[in-house]
Amino acid sequence: MESQVRGGTRWKRFAVVMVPSVAATAAIGVALAQGALAASFSVSGQSFKVTADRLDGTGFSQYGAIDQGYTLKGEKVARPVAVSAFTKATITNMCQSVVTPDIPLVGTVSLKLTAGTDGKKVEADNLYIDVEELSGDAVFEDINIGVAAGDLKDGPGPGMKGGKEQSNPFGFGQQSRVATLTGVKQTAWATTAGTFKLSNLKMSLHKGANECY
Repeated sequence: MESQVRGGTRWKRFAVVMVPSVAATAAIGVALAQGALAASFSVSGQSFKVTADRLDGTGFSQYGAIDQGYTLKGEKVARPVAVSAFTKATITNMCQSVVTPDIPLVGTVSLKLTAGTDGKKVEADNLYIDVEELSGDAVFEDINIGVAAGDLKDGPGPGMKGGKEQSNPFGFGQQSRVATLTGVKQTAWATTAGTFKLSNLKMSLHKGANECY
């Protein structure tokens, strides 16, 4: 079957890579807080965990894809993911964490990021999440299930701009005008957004495993 790659040169991207330098990781967090980095998150060779009290999204679509990436040893690997896309989304009390083990002279280090707290919300446009696992409660309005992925309004059709995953345009997909998710817990490989406003952003480094859930 044919496959299409969701990608475009007009998308700004960056990779948050856990390296043996804690100072370098902290510098990435400071730049993000100052709005100096683009709205795209991937962790080299690792998945990361995300929780949220609530996500309110419009223009929702979801389809299966293969995410191309690398292991921590630099070996190329393909991973199946479910891509969740939103035209617009607001997120309440978001937490994102990644654990990197066996850093030389340091050991295991966790990077945790929180935003959308104290009555403020994270705001995102053209949000794409490459999900490996998801749990929570969901309410969909005007849902359409069983749509070919290539026919989704926000699916992997011509003109799509976002990540590097490959999707089958003839594969299964679904879409909904409005999607509300509460008590969200997910493991993801990448997040991409046209704009990503992180209100009340806080980033912290922890010795040992310290995850959002």
